[in-house]
Amino acid sequence: MTAMENASARPQLITTITRFLVPAAALIVFAVWFSFAPPGLLGKADAIGYAICHRIDERSFQIGDRQLPLCARCTGEFYAAGISLLFFAIVSPKKSGMPGWRLGAPLLLFLAAFGIDGTNSFFYLFKQTAGGTLDHIPNLYIPNNTLRLFTGSGMGIALASILYPAFNQSAWKDADPDRALNWKKLGILIGIVLLVDLTVLTEHPIILYPIAILSVLGVLALLILVFSMVWVLIMRQENEFSSLKQMWMPFVAGTTLAFLMIGAIDLLRFSLTGTWGAFPLG
Repeated sequence: MTAMENASARPQLITTITRFLVPAAALIVFAVWFSFAPPGLLGKADAIGYAICHRIDERSFQIGDRQLPLCARCTGEFYAAGISLLFFAIVSPKKSGMPGWRLGAPLLLFLAAFGIDGTNSFFYLFKQTAGGTLDHIPNLYIPNNTLRLFTGSGMGIALASILYPAFNQSAWKDADPDRALNWKKLGILIGIVLLVDLTVLTEHPIILYPIAILSVLGVLALLILVFSMVWVLIMRQENEFSSLKQMWMPFVAGTTLAFLMIGAIDLLRFSLTGTWGAFPLG
């Protein structure tokens, strides 16, 4: 066998091996995580939120006496990201063009609002838990869950607006170079998210239950897309796919890596705090 034939045989061998190893790894990771995570649908949702959110009770929406899996800011961020990704998949299939500087301006505004409100909220919490020793630190305003929800939602739109075309650029053989986002689509998307935000603020259980699940699905969607792109780059399969069916291996690998990360953070945080609740304060 020539050197060229050897070189071509190695990727085929690696591909064949991964077809067996990746699904096996997925089953092991899922089994371990599901056995360790709290019981029930919302319990599993809590375990996902636990990996990426502080889950402070006072900064979360409540269903009766039970807080949502994510705080108000993260709830807005990740449900909006999930809705935005679904929206793009419907109206901008395989479009891979980035927003550009004009459309980037409102997205940067969303990012700035998220950063300002998050920083102000962090310093306010810091002062609350410092026993009065940090009262000299100024706050721009008193933070609240309404602002956390709105600024989080804007950030979710911005994240999806960048990640969706980035995924299309790396995955599809026949990617459409047109921009995934335009002013009309952005306006519709903001309208949808704003309407959902207003219903969330009613804090009615009929609204909060599906939002709790949708926000966690948004977390998974973002992580799976990111790790799927990482897998495609590692395997040197950029722009080799024509359909979602052909993408099953990167998606399985991405999902496995996402749950591996979530499980590792869950185990570390639980070992440090001994609780599935918020970080101990004070």
